[in-house]
Amino acid sequence: MRAVVAALLLLSGATCGQDSSPLRLDGRIELANVDGRIDHLSADVKGRRLFVSALGNHTVEAIDEAAGKRTATLRDLPEPQGVYYDATTDRLFVACAADGGIRVFDGHSFQLLHKEKTSGDADNVRYDARSRRVMVGYGDGALAFLDAGGNRTGEIALDAHPESFRMEEAGGRVFVNVPDRKEIQVADVATRALLGRWPVTSALKNYPMALDEAHHRLLVGCRAPARMLAIDTVSGKETASVETVGDTDDLFYDARKSLVYVIGGQGLVDVLRQRDADHYERIGRYPTAPGARTGLFVPEWGKLFVAVPRRGEQRAEVMVFEAR
Repeated sequence: MRAVVAALLLLSGATCGQDSSPLRLDGRIELANVDGRIDHLSADVKGRRLFVSALGNHTVEAIDEAAGKRTATLRDLPEPQGVYYDATTDRLFVACAADGGIRVFDGHSFQLLHKEKTSGDADNVRYDARSRRVMVGYGDGALAFLDAGGNRTGEIALDAHPESFRMEEAGGRVFVNVPDRKEIQVADVATRALLGRWPVTSALKNYPMALDEAHHRLLVGCRAPARMLAIDTVSGKETASVETVGDTDDLFYDARKSLVYVIGGQGLVDVLRQRDADHYERIGRYPTAPGARTGLFVPEWGKLFVAVPRRGEQRAEVMVFEAR
């Protein structure tokens, strides 16, 4: 019994008992009547809003972050996975797995403006600021480019279904996790040509990804075993591997603090300190809830959000952590 209590104190102490702790639980936003798996999130930074893809509930939930409450629900969406709010056009892009549709909504009235079809399993959504295009991973292997209206303007062909992907700001490449091929595939955004295939072998099921462009490192979350790998973006070689929470589907790099936040469905968030480009150490572990493996870090707000699905007596909610 004493060992159990000590373990609980170690977990809870990291969250609320130490001023030096990198994260502090700041609140909870209830998502009543939301059932099933929750996937990715996006933010309207200036408007202080969050958008949550409630895949199993077939909805996207709009949240007033400042007020800490839900304000709208977009219904009848066939398994929404990725979501992205484009502040430049006030458009909300929603990628759906079941029908492969990418739906574009007005960002405030939520009127459906356009639907673009893909071959299926539309998933992660990102924004390429230089070309002002939205990018969506989908199907058996492609990244689609969409203009502001949601019309497809081209694509990059890949060898299997893409999971998380990240684009360089200073360079012109996109890095894509392709777990079915045990690879990171690298492409040129401008020419859409595939430049390389980097093997991921020391740990498998490479789903989430963050980019530390200043140090030329990709930070890749793997599930088998649960590790975060650092990959040199010049050589494509693994330079570091650190044990993390299991079942991760989102991880984020906080460049200002040199921290990595790893969200895992095991029911924990790990915080790793980057000592240098190739050395990381866990400095905090924070309890969340079983199945809570997705979230969003918003550096402009200094907050990490973790999506908690409903499971039995466990209610659906978004946990709000202050990055201190």
